[in-house]
Amino acid sequence: MSVSWALPFDEKVLAGGGVRSQAADEYLKEHRVTLQKGAAFWESVASELDWFEKWHAALDSSNPPFHKWFVGGKLNASYLCVDRQLALGRADKPAIVWEGEMWAPGLPSESRVLTYGELSREVNRAAKLLRDVYGIARGDTVGFYLPMIPEFPILMLAAARIGAKFTVVFSGFSAESLAERLEDAGARLLVTADGGMRRGAVIPLKETADKAVAAAPSVRSVIVVRRTGLQVPMKPGRDAFYEDVMSQIPDDAVVDPARMSSEDPLFILHTSGTTGRPKGQVHDTGGYLTLLHATMKWVFDISERDMYWCTADIGWITGHSYVVFGPLLEGATTLMYEGALDFPQPDKWASVIERHGVSVLYTSPTAIRSFMKNGEAWVAKHRTSSVRIMHSVGEPINPEAFRWMHRLVGRSSVPFGSTWWMTETGGIMISVLPGGTMVAMKPGSNGFPIPGVDIEVVDDSGRRSEALQRGLLVIRRPWPGMPLTIHNDPGRYKEVYWSRFPGFFYAGDYAVRDEDGYIWVLGRADEVIKVAGHRLGTYELESALVQHPAVAEAAVVGVPDEVRGEVPVGFVILKTGVERSESLKEALIRLVREKVGPVASLKDVIFVSRLPKTRSAKIMRRVVRAVLVGKPVGDISTIEDEASVEEVRGAYLELQQEVSSRKAGDQEDNGGSPPT
Repeated sequence: MSVSWALPFDEKVLAGGGVRSQAADEYLKEHRVTLQKGAAFWESVASELDWFEKWHAALDSSNPPFHKWFVGGKLNASYLCVDRQLALGRADKPAIVWEGEMWAPGLPSESRVLTYGELSREVNRAAKLLRDVYGIARGDTVGFYLPMIPEFPILMLAAARIGAKFTVVFSGFSAESLAERLEDAGARLLVTADGGMRRGAVIPLKETADKAVAAAPSVRSVIVVRRTGLQVPMKPGRDAFYEDVMSQIPDDAVVDPARMSSEDPLFILHTSGTTGRPKGQVHDTGGYLTLLHATMKWVFDISERDMYWCTADIGWITGHSYVVFGPLLEGATTLMYEGALDFPQPDKWASVIERHGVSVLYTSPTAIRSFMKNGEAWVAKHRTSSVRIMHSVGEPINPEAFRWMHRLVGRSSVPFGSTWWMTETGGIMISVLPGGTMVAMKPGSNGFPIPGVDIEVVDDSGRRSEALQRGLLVIRRPWPGMPLTIHNDPGRYKEVYWSRFPGFFYAGDYAVRDEDGYIWVLGRADEVIKVAGHRLGTYELESALVQHPAVAEAAVVGVPDEVRGEVPVGFVILKTGVERSESLKEALIRLVREKVGPVASLKDVIFVSRLPKTRSAKIMRRVVRAVLVGKPVGDISTIEDEASVEEVRGAYLELQQEVSSRKAGDQEDNGGSPPT
């Protein structure tokens, strides 16, 4: 059933004039021109990079959906991120500024700065190590299971330099998950660390890696970076410390960058869905780097003067694209912070902005909502006036979080966008463009598709949805940065992404296009609660809850109901200093009914102090729902705080007991008969 969708904010626009500004009209007109030019438009973008050899075909679509970009072109990612920057006179410019976690108040933070010249030296040395000591050759795969330390991007660039693919596994994954990904990618070598730092605790990465390698026979060697000083077992003939083997490599080592074909794989990154085995997305070299070059310019308006901070972990696609390759490709300074954004104090993130003079900030809506929970005083302690552009990533941003961040950090004036993209797309697909035509910002909206990208909202039949009718997001033509395939499973690539709407890439997200053409991505189509035939996205309900001034964060999941199929239950984290009460619970239930409609009535609201989140700050709704329906929660190795699962379970059990007590009391009042 299709229902109209109400915009979750009062005013039409935050900045700019009118319902749709003249700038927006001009942008949409220019955007249509880029689509009309087709592949030729992307050729003009790609030509801004340095190629060893130019392509002979901009796009090869002879075997859809396995499209190839800039066929015949030769380039190298490491060359573009390192050698090219030296040629442009940036040898003494900071490339990477790293700050370690301050694990206790009063202790100084660890920090390192690598100039582009120093980065070049270390990348060449690491490339020689991989090639000459470990025998890694063009086309081989290297696995990385590392914390956020400078060796991470150094080794990624080193692998790319010699033409090896790499596969990164997030350092929060379990041994089973790590083994599965290493084996699927056919990794010959694994680079890990003795441990990682997280909220003052040491994460035993080597211990997990040892268990994984035992179940991944493709891995023959393990390199261990010393990070924590933790004593770890080393298997003779297989394991070696990075510092020890690197001592064999001279400082002046030079490794010529491999001349890679544009369609050669650069990396394999597995998506981790809630069902089925992980899908290894294979990304090419030329198309991927072209998309990053475009989006760094258009979305972030990046320049070599910027101190750029993407708060994501390199273990995810956001870290690949917008911590490592994107900013280095443009000669900017990329800031890497190792720890949690609110540890050891809630203002850690704001202090990082102040101390380093961050000018471009890229973070997640969940992180922003956690900042809100702690109150404005923590932000007010710090000067954040260096910030000139902000964007969010990872999930839809609710209007309240948008306004809060825009007012306190953006001074109610700087461009602030909510970007949409996914592991599969390689880079940003939808955003406002401070580096291009700056259209009016709408709190919570993603904006318009970037130039050259053809995105539409369609109904179940694949027809264009009407304005304010919720539909499904599709990409209607190939784009640079798209996957080559799913590793070892091309049939699954066709089935998952290209079979539902033949010829269109199915993103798997619900979305709405408003009357002005702005796109609002509402979240995953599989995160849906079906109430009496109505399909409600969790974002719609959560966005209504967080509009209440007492609410910092919310998660809504569906539980089985005999009458309506499913009913929504809300889990709410209140802002600091707000007391829980029945009257507040009733007010929240009324608010959701008012904002979304009677069909969205919450069965109950449960107050908690924390929710199960990944270390990248995404709420794990599948875990919350599993707790409610009494099913196994599955792999929770990526959860930041496992105690949050028990809090959700305890709060729900307490609610059930209260309901049972009320029913028993009602029966007594009615002489033992069930209440009518």
